[in-house]
Amino acid sequence: MESTRQNKVSRLIQRDIGDIFQKEGRDLFSNSMITVTKVNVTRDLSVAKVYLSLFTTGDKAQLLDSIKRHTGEIRYKLGKRIGKQVRIVPEIQFFIDDSLDYIENIEKLLDED
Repeated sequence: MESTRQNKVSRLIQRDIGDIFQKEGRDLFSNSMITVTKVNVTRDLSVAKVYLSLFTTGDKAQLLDSIKRHTGEIRYKLGKRIGKQVRIVPEIQFFIDDSLDYIENIEKLLDED
């Protein structure tokens, strides 16, 4: 069970990283649409696991690798935004959120019958 503080920091990080991808990600990630679907923060607020939905891209793994290469830059920009609200800017780990693909596959299987 997450604490109230974890939930607040998770929502703050989700909003700000989404804003970073929307406004500044066009230059870095070649016009791919990146959506932050969920953020989980550890109890000590030192690590943030960020789940992304990647659209308008052929190779999601390559885009995720590109995002991971820019993690330091993204964390720096996040720190500029939330630095006054948290003591330490958490380390960021990016993962692909495949829940939409899973739902689409289930719907396709149900439609076949």
